[in-house]
This record gives sequence, C-alpha cells and structure tokens, in this order.
Amino acid sequence: MSVLRNAVDAVRGANLRQYGMIIALVSIMLLFQVLEVAKLDQNFLTPRNITNAIVQNSFILILAIGMMMVIVNGHIDLSVGSVLAFSGAVSAIALSSWGLPWYLAVLVAVATGALIGVWQGFWIAYVRIPAFIVTLAGMLLFRGLTLWALESKTISIRSEEFRMLGSGYWAQESLVGGYHLPTLVIGFIATAFIVWMQVSGRRNAVRNRIASGSPVAWAVKTSLLAAAALIGTLVLAAYRGLPIIGIILVVLVIVYTFIANRTVFGRHIYAGGGNEKAAMLSGVKTKQTSFWVFVNMGALAGLAGVVFTARLQSATPDAGEMFELHAIASSFIGGASMSGGVGTIIGAVIGGLVMGVMNQGMSILSVGQDAQSVILGLVVLAAVFFDVWNKKRASGPIVGTTPGGSGEAKRRGKGPDDSGPSGDKPKDREPEPVGAK
Repeated sequence: MSVLRNAVDAVRGANLRQYGMIIALVSIMLLFQVLEVAKLDQNFLTPRNITNAIVQNSFILILAIGMMMVIVNGHIDLSVGSVLAFSGAVSAIALSSWGLPWYLAVLVAVATGALIGVWQGFWIAYVRIPAFIVTLAGMLLFRGLTLWALESKTISIRSEEFRMLGSGYWAQESLVGGYHLPTLVIGFIATAFIVWMQVSGRRNAVRNRIASGSPVAWAVKTSLLAAAALIGTLVLAAYRGLPIIGIILVVLVIVYTFIANRTVFGRHIYAGGGNEKAAMLSGVKTKQTSFWVFVNMGALAGLAGVVFTARLQSATPDAGEMFELHAIASSFIGGASMSGGVGTIIGAVIGGLVMGVMNQGMSILSVGQDAQSVILGLVVLAAVFFDVWNKKRASGPIVGTTPGGSGEAKRRGKGPDDSGPSGDKPKDREPEPVGAK
C-alpha cells in the first residue's frame, strides 16, 4: 500500500510542463491509430509512418532545438526561415556553380548561417536592439538575398551523397533478426544516455540536498523514459533503420542536452532568460551568452537549410516560408515559457513531433488544409495557456499585497498597529505617577 500511495503522490506532484507533451504525443498517435482503423481500415502506428514523420519534419526539429535555446534565453528569432532558404541556396550554388564536393558545400552553408548569427547577435547583444526587431529585419533581408542569389529560379542538385543527407538511410544491409543493427546500437546508446542523465541528476540533487521527489516517482519516470526510447528504437529498426538525418538528430539532442544541463554556458543561458539583471549581478556575461545563442541558431538554421535542400534535391526561392513559426510553435508546445528561463531540448523535439504527427495524421485522413491550420493554431494557443496555468498553479495565491497590513494579519482580525515586532499585541501602559517628569 505504501508503494501505491507513493506512486499516487508522485502522479499528483508531477511536473505537467515537463511530461504533459509526452503524454499528449502518445495520445495523439493512439487517436490517429483508432481513426484510421475505423475510417480507412489501415494502421497509423507503423514503422514506415513513424520514420516518415521524422524525415519529413527533420529540418523543423533542427530549427526547434536552436529556437528553444533562444527562447530560454529570453529572446525570439523570426529570421530562421529566411536564413534556412539563403543557406540552402548557398549550398546549391556551391555544388552546381563552384564545383565544391558535397561535404564542403555543407560546411559553407553552416558557416553562412553562423555568420548571419554573428551579424544578428551583435545588434541584439551589444547594441541592445530587441531581438524581435533585428530578426524581423533579418527575415526580410535574407529572403531578398535568397531571391537575388537564385535569380528567382530553382537550382537542381544532382549529388547523390548530398541527397542522402535529406532522405537517405545508412547501411541498410546490416540486419540482425530482421532489425537494423546500427539503429539498435544507436538506440541503446541513447537509452543509456537517458538513464545516465536521470541517475546523475538525482545523485547531484541528493548530494546538494535539493528536493527531488520520492524514489518511487524517480524510478517510474526513468523506467518510462527508457522504455519509450527502446520502443522507438525497435520501431525504427524494423523498417529501413534510422535515416541519416535521424542519426544527426540523435547526436544533436544528446550534445545540446548535455550543453544545456551540464555546462556553464548552458546554465548561463537559463540564468539570463530567467532574470537578466540578477544574472549580471551574479557575474554572468549575459551579452556574450546572448551573442553565442544567436550564432548557434544561425549555424543550426544553415544545417536545416542543407537538409531541406537535400530532401527537395533543389534550392527554391520560397524555401523556408513560415518555418520560423513552426519552430517557435514547437518550442512552446514542448514546454518553453513565454518569459524565458524554462524549456528543454527534448521538449522542443517532442513539440516538433507533435506538430509533425498531427499534420501527417490529418493528411492521411484527408483533412483540408484550412482545418489543419485551425487545429494547429488551437494547439499552440492551448500550449501557451497550459504554461500560464501551470505557472499559476506552482506559484499559488499571493497574499499581503493590499495596503494596511499583511493578509495573514487581516485573517486574524489585526491591523499593523495591533502587534509589535514579534507579532504579539503590546500590553497597555500603566499611568505615570502624578508629578513625574
């Protein structure tokens, strides 16, 4: 009974912001499974559909990782769609016109995005122009440069190695019992990393005497996360294995999760977004942190541009339109806070998968584009509302803000003049003797 009681208490005290979207993602997938079986007599939860959801939304997931760090630091970036388009155009030009090998074209595109991040980060961090204005200008600027670079035309790409980055699979012949061996290895490594992060985090919390919940709740949470990672690994390995872009995403998630949770730079990102003035007084170099956050966002936008161009096998002038809104929506759905200082890398990826799975499921069910936009808009609004509600639930009611004394004193029927410094009512003074001075 005590174990069951601890489990119930753990569920009641769970961080809904952190785990609510995981539950939502699983629920959405099960819902589409039921709807497609009932309407089309086919399964939605197949290895092929899940793999396609990752491949088709890979560039949004890459953008969401960088956007989560920008939002956590207290900023916003409206230019990532245009930066993606311009970087993709540069990679296509490097392949077709400059004759560079595919790997140098990739490096040139990522470096282009990083230089754009340097440009925008300078104005935001050191000139102190709001990120909304700078990146809005960047959205227009780099969209125009994309049109100029491509001369308003589409450039096709014939490099097979470059195309593999967007939709290729690695070592498809490596099978063990019908499962893709490299995918199993990568999945087991990712699962071990998840367990290590959970164990390390709890050990540090216990060492520093930080409230970390009951051991039962921690064990249940760790087991569920590990089980989800293993199930996902087996599902992907049962089809054609983890796509090349899936391997890139796994590496990005592991690296950026480590940076956010285990490095000084990651802590500074959260500190600057939570309270910039307090962080400055604590010795955090908030300007440098914001600068490098935007450099990182630019580099990831360049990588996303490479992936998008490789998937289309061409660079187009209208590439990346509205991608910035999808990346921002993925971050908020994944648990980012409007006020900054809150959010996780895994949350951003889950938020992007929620949007991708919904788009894929509704497309299979032949839901119109107008209805899809309405539904996704309501989901984003619900995610932000959930953030506001969860914040109020965590903070509780505020007392003692009205003039004339504290709320606790008023509940006791006492005013500020009815109690001394210790909270006790002072005794009445005795009358002074007659003639006393």
